[in-house]
Amino acid sequence: MNFMMKTERITLRHWLETDAKALYKYASDPEVGPRAGWQPHKSEEESLEIIRTVFNNPTTWAIVWNETGEAIGAIGYGPSCDCSLPAREGEPTVGYWVGKPYWGKGICTEALRLMIAHIRETTVIRSLISGHFTDNHASGRVMEKCGFVATGETVFDNSLHLGENRPIRVLRLELKSL
Repeated sequence: MNFMMKTERITLRHWLETDAKALYKYASDPEVGPRAGWQPHKSEEESLEIIRTVFNNPTTWAIVWNETGEAIGAIGYGPSCDCSLPAREGEPTVGYWVGKPYWGKGICTEALRLMIAHIRETTVIRSLISGHFTDNHASGRVMEKCGFVATGETVFDNSLHLGENRPIRVLRLELKSL
């Protein structure tokens, strides 16, 4: 799993156990995880376990800031989301996040464009689905800049916020004609 995708500013590469400290640094921020649908990490050991389990697959990458070599976020696609998105058969869910110091710099858009190009070139996937909590407008803008179109559907997720139903705006990207 040595595959890497690179731009001038970022590299997408598979997670390494040595990324646990950086992952904890950004994933423990209480403003990061809940925007993406997960609880903040509580320890570096928890971050290491996430690298060994959740991130240990061929379609999940660390977003690495080239200037420092540090993992500053994650991006990937697959069936990993339990958020009830109305995915078509064989349609993977896309997810991404970056640490708060990197918000508003176009990094998620850059990473998503890189991943979409990789998917177009190396797979037969016809479409991608994603969603964002309706109060996380920045995530929606990233998807729209990368060609995702709102489906008009909304689903609700209450797994993270103690029974509080949070609306999720659903978007889809058509990659290949049906």
